[in-house]
Amino acid sequence: MSPDRPPRVPDDYDPADFVPFAVTVDLAVFTVREGHLHVLLVERGEEPYRGHWALPGGFVRPRESAGQAARRELAEETGLSPDTVAGLRPEQLRTYSDPDRDPRMRVVSVAYTALLPDLPEPRGGGDAAQARWTRHDTGELGRLAFDHGRILADGRRRIGAKLEYTCLATAFCPPEFTLGELQQVYETVWGVTLDRPNFRRKVLTSPGFVEPVEGPPRRTGGRGKPAALYRAGTATALHPPLLRPEGRPTP
Repeated sequence: MSPDRPPRVPDDYDPADFVPFAVTVDLAVFTVREGHLHVLLVERGEEPYRGHWALPGGFVRPRESAGQAARRELAEETGLSPDTVAGLRPEQLRTYSDPDRDPRMRVVSVAYTALLPDLPEPRGGGDAAQARWTRHDTGELGRLAFDHGRILADGRRRIGAKLEYTCLATAFCPPEFTLGELQQVYETVWGVTLDRPNFRRKVLTSPGFVEPVEGPPRRTGGRGKPAALYRAGTATALHPPLLRPEGRPTP
């Protein structure tokens, strides 16, 4: 058969022979605000789980892809502007397909995750009563609707791994920053305390990760000597990777 011809559906094929199910998208979107890791949550305005906090998401429409649905739902439920949502590049995390994950019917969810800087305050919309940034490291999260706690945990691990291989951490620093400020981003996302000399050595030996800024160093709090300033380098990937240690949790 010519590849230009549409495939032929067998005459005896009947879609009714298969149990129907729905496809949804869920988004675990993280950012760093005021030195803490935050996740974007919405309060469900409809049953099931009305009044519970959940990840943004919803059903995939018949004529859209999962990626298109993810951006649409994010805009509808959080009030983020079309320009903001269009600029997001969420990464597909995994598929969640436990038969009983949704009490309404069989629902398979395609989950996405992202760690993004400089995101605005959200507001509820669509079937979300409200939306907010919530600190990940406190008890504010509580129990999330559906299996969103599991999705959130998987997303946290994925974004932590992303910092090992990319230069994304510099996006959460000022245009000119100290290595201490860069280290704080890693400690916030990874949830561990890093050895300062070892972190400094790894950063400065990673080609293109950071570049020194000419001029006087910046004074830091306390009695320490002024710290040198750096800016983001030209690299986008880290070679070798800056691997996360099996360190103790940050206090």
